[in-house]
Amino acid sequence: MTTYTKTQATQSSIGTRMKPDPNGKLGYIRVDSVHQGDFGGEKGVYHINLVDEVTQWEIIGAIEKISESYLMPVLEDLLEQFPFQVLNFHSDNGSEYVNKIVASLLNKLLITQTKSRSRHCNDQALVESKNGSVIRKHMGRMHISQKQARPINLFYKTCFNIYLDYHRPCGFATSVIDRKGKEVKRYDTYLTQCEKLLSLDDPSQYLKEGMTVARLNEIAMEKSDNEYATFMQKEKSKLFQSFTK
Repeated sequence: MTTYTKTQATQSSIGTRMKPDPNGKLGYIRVDSVHQGDFGGEKGVYHINLVDEVTQWEIIGAIEKISESYLMPVLEDLLEQFPFQVLNFHSDNGSEYVNKIVASLLNKLLITQTKSRSRHCNDQALVESKNGSVIRKHMGRMHISQKQARPINLFYKTCFNIYLDYHRPCGFATSVIDRKGKEVKRYDTYLTQCEKLLSLDDPSQYLKEGMTVARLNEIAMEKSDNEYATFMQKEKSKLFQSFTK
């Protein structure tokens, strides 16, 4: 039987309670955790999901347990995988992110920390929608043992994150006002996250040192979207088959 553990809120002065508002700037990241269920008293693996507000650039990792010793090295690696500078780190009020250890890491990386407001469930809507449409879609809801965290994290880093950001189109909303004066979101633009990044004015200004527009195009063109999707599915099948051995 699969059970779920609700994230425990914590009272802390760390981080500022506010609505995520990138104002069109890259690097405003929303983060959330997804638990892969319990089975027979054993906790499942945890997925860490980070999504950029503007480009929807998504980086996912996996850890055995939500504790500093497991989370910190993976979280730092996930932040490093973004091709642009991360400016803001926004989470809910769970103690896995709102603590002195995470705050120290973010301060070292010159990243501001914010957290969701009370009774404003839409503050984390973007990353929570990705939890379902990406992680649950591909990893399912059945229990996966914590000992599989390392191969899952390797699959994410070497294959799945590349598929998400360079080969899987996302819908980007356009706000319009209807006849009643109500703001309505229309999804009439579909781009990969890489295409969205490159569509911005002078995208090179956002990139980290060592990353270039030419390198982004090179990664995107190594395989077609269909070819990489097929490759990703084969790698995912190998991953799931390894769970049973």
